[in-house]
Amino acid sequence: QLQASGGGLVQAGGSLRLSCAASGLKFDDYAIGWFRQVPGKEREGVSMIAISDGTTWYADSIKGRFTISSDNAKNTVYLQMNNLKPDDTAVYYCAAGLAILVGPYGNDLDYWGKGTLVTVSS
Repeated sequence: QLQASGGGLVQAGGSLRLSCAASGLKFDDYAIGWFRQVPGKEREGVSMIAISDGTTWYADSIKGRFTISSDNAKNTVYLQMNNLKPDDTAVYYCAAGLAILVGPYGNDLDYWGKGTLVTVSS
């Protein structure tokens, strides 16, 4: 089970940190990360991390602004989002799959959490 939290309303240029708490799975075996979706648009991969070795992937649209990390003691993955833009407004979902799936492979992931809404005002 994945539980996402941390969304909210922020002004452009601001920051938010999303959390994804995992339970019921062997944390180290997975790649965990974030996808986002705007109503009427396709789901977009944002970032993933392989828990066992820390390999990361970032979408080009957020490189340099977002940082993904994991706290293995808490079975939690974080997405630090800085310099937010109105285009970052979306529902953000955390997801988990095989450790090799460190990329935008949403269709191949096994677990999905409920989304958390991020709204960035201009």
